[in-house]
Amino acid sequence: MCEEEDGLPYRASIPMLHATTPEADVLLVYEMNGKVLSRDHGYPIRAVVPGVIGARSVKWIETIIISKYECQFFFQQKDYKMFPPWIRWNNVNWSSQRALMDFPIQSVICEPGDGVVVKSGDVVDFYGYAVAGGGRGIERVDISINNGKKWLEAVRLPKLPIEAQRGYKDDLHRPHWAWTLWQLRFVKLETPCIVVVKAVDSSGNVQPASVDEIWNLRGVLNNCWHKIRINAPCPPPEVKEPGGADTAKIAAEDAKQRCKSPNDHADDEPTREFLDRF
Repeated sequence: MCEEEDGLPYRASIPMLHATTPEADVLLVYEMNGKVLSRDHGYPIRAVVPGVIGARSVKWIETIIISKYECQFFFQQKDYKMFPPWIRWNNVNWSSQRALMDFPIQSVICEPGDGVVVKSGDVVDFYGYAVAGGGRGIERVDISINNGKKWLEAVRLPKLPIEAQRGYKDDLHRPHWAWTLWQLRFVKLETPCIVVVKAVDSSGNVQPASVDEIWNLRGVLNNCWHKIRINAPCPPPEVKEPGGADTAKIAAEDAKQRCKSPNDHADDEPTREFLDRF
């Protein structure tokens, strides 16, 4: 069990209105997909508070207290709060900020992975997900193959239909709690390059370009652009003309000096000819 600084069990709270509003879909869960919860998932019972930071979906629940006041313990009052970039540990005033609830919009490139090697001119498919807190839907997902200089709109994949159970009817106007999957296929690349994803939610919120804009001492709610690097193949080694020295040994040493792995190109920049196209 996770323990607080004072040695007591983990405790957290959400407003009563949030807990009792049907549209918020707050659950007390003892089964998942028809099976009893595993210990890792919170057995014997846990809370699920969708659209809200995970710290409010408490696992391994022992006690539920109805109170007039917000939880006053460590993880509610001195942990999950967001402060301005200039606040440091030596001048933080925990009571000056509210406990976090909704998480911000976020998007991720799942495939290909960071650091893959692709030849210039090859075609690549990109896949990932986007999600927004508070039940807000995803309006758009943008992809850049040149580190944010020009953008392409990804295709948002339709959600899988929910099977009707005892009269349940899927309502398209209900809050959007789940990931929105997206794809962008048949993208021709010039490598090396940096690929970026950002998303926009139904309230017009967009991800910041850099973590510098949202840095905070707790490191929470970091939703800046997700980036991956696509590397170019290592150049072939130059084989020396046969002479007095051993040609194979020279070639091997030359290859070692020129390119040990694709990571040797981690700091490569796209060519000027490539950037001029945009």
